[in-house]
Amino acid sequence: MDAVQGTLDEFGTPLSDVTFVVFDLETTGGSPADHAITEIGAVKVRAGEVLGEFSTLVDPGGPIPPFISVLTGITDAMVVAAPRIEAVLPSFLEFIHGTTLVAHNAGFDTRFVKAACAAHGYPPPANPVVDTVDLARRVLTRDETPNSKLATLARFFRSPAEPCHRALQDARATVHVLHGLIERAGSFQVHTLEELKSFVRAPTPEQQRKRHLAESVPHSPGVYLFEDERGEVLYIGKSTNLRNRVRSYFTASETRPRIREMIGIAERVRHIVCATALEAEVRELRLIGGAKPRYNRRSRFPEKVVWLKLTQEPFPRLSIVRELKDDGAAYLGPFGSSRAAEDARVALHEAVPLRQCTQPISLRTRRSACVLHEMGRCGAPCEGKEAPADYAVHAANARRAMTDDASLVFAAVTARMERLSVEQRYEEASVDRDRLAAFVRAAARMQRLSAITRIPQLVAASPAFDGGWDIHVVRYGRLAAAGVMPRGAHPTPFVESLVAMAEAVIPGPGPVHAASAEETECILRWLESPGVRLVEVDGVWSLPAHGAARHKARIDLAYRPLTRPGSREGRPLS
Repeated sequence: MDAVQGTLDEFGTPLSDVTFVVFDLETTGGSPADHAITEIGAVKVRAGEVLGEFSTLVDPGGPIPPFISVLTGITDAMVVAAPRIEAVLPSFLEFIHGTTLVAHNAGFDTRFVKAACAAHGYPPPANPVVDTVDLARRVLTRDETPNSKLATLARFFRSPAEPCHRALQDARATVHVLHGLIERAGSFQVHTLEELKSFVRAPTPEQQRKRHLAESVPHSPGVYLFEDERGEVLYIGKSTNLRNRVRSYFTASETRPRIREMIGIAERVRHIVCATALEAEVRELRLIGGAKPRYNRRSRFPEKVVWLKLTQEPFPRLSIVRELKDDGAAYLGPFGSSRAAEDARVALHEAVPLRQCTQPISLRTRRSACVLHEMGRCGAPCEGKEAPADYAVHAANARRAMTDDASLVFAAVTARMERLSVEQRYEEASVDRDRLAAFVRAAARMQRLSAITRIPQLVAASPAFDGGWDIHVVRYGRLAAAGVMPRGAHPTPFVESLVAMAEAVIPGPGPVHAASAEETECILRWLESPGVRLVEVDGVWSLPAHGAARHKARIDLAYRPLTRPGSREGRPLS
């Protein structure tokens, strides 16, 4: 047999022959859809030698947020004479041509570059990409570095360039980090670019060692829980096929750093088999809300949501509260933060002249009115200048806007935005836009939730994969029972049996009273999916004819950053 000599291509490209461009961007925010590049810095290196540098400020086409200026030191005055991204992009693409790109948290920087290319008619760069964050997590232990931040790694590898949130300086620091990481990777027999890329994606030793944890998990829909040696829940997930999903955590396809870290701690996988995919999704939400696993990014904290309440008193006011009470008050929410609730409150105050003071006011109260009365924003019931009957009209309008018809608020705030835009006060108009969006989206969400949480019992069915039917019993917006009716079975006795075994649900105060808003929204998504049929509805399931949903559709369609006319960022909502 004749021996065949391999080619160099079969062995890959030695790292000493690879030309890297280590780059960094500074931007006005975290999303390329809403923010822009303010600075590009890049260093071209090969075999440890610097071949060239690229650095420029970029005019983002709009104001730089103050907190970004504080972080980076880049101000509006610095970029006013800088080139726009369309002038910079061709030079940068030429600089990186034929190279391997390197960045720290590369996904962030490459998203902005790809967005800029798409916006100006350039194909996205096809360069190989190396992320020093991922590489650091493979070759360094927690004992060596507590985290993978650039500043931490620069100190560890004794980089002479100290990161300072300026693009070129950070790129220079990343060069030294890259060289240190490549040297470490050599001990893992990583000597070519191809080996480097596969090394980052390969399963960790912990993933390979713990593949047996998936062996006892069945091929069924349900919920899985990763637990440590003490039984603490680390991560909760759901799947229509538990075995396949859990197995995927121990393969090269699982590259999320926090999940790989979790696998290193996990000692067992517990599972809960569910009858249907909807039951699995609901159980996952409930378990995450109760256990709050540290590796679930979307761990629920239902106790932290807030509501906007129209109080029950002679002269009602809008109050931000954390507790729902059965007191006849009108509520709007839930909001994920007090800031969002405050935005909605300000939007409502723009339309309805409710008092904004927090002191109790009775029919006998007499004290000096505040400046809002002088501005025409309050009738001064505290001075006795507004009768309870007249004030009750404002309260009724506020209640109607919160629960039935958001038109009053929408019209008032959009009118103010139009005035501000005419006066070229675009930043103020942008603030009003955000407040209106907070109010309308919260009202639309609450009205949608309230429609189903008012129903004592709803039974619905959807086709199952095997020809049967997934049947669910929903009580006051909470999933009370789930089952799969076999193909050919008579529906009446099956449904009656499922209803009889369903969880008893006692309604509570407020629009969302028997389950979390996330659970009820999960049920609503299923009810609105193709093929679902209503079997039984105890009551009326309907939305307000003039509800906030129609305004939400307009906001979602026209929601753009408000800037000067003719700029690249968009137009005002009008």
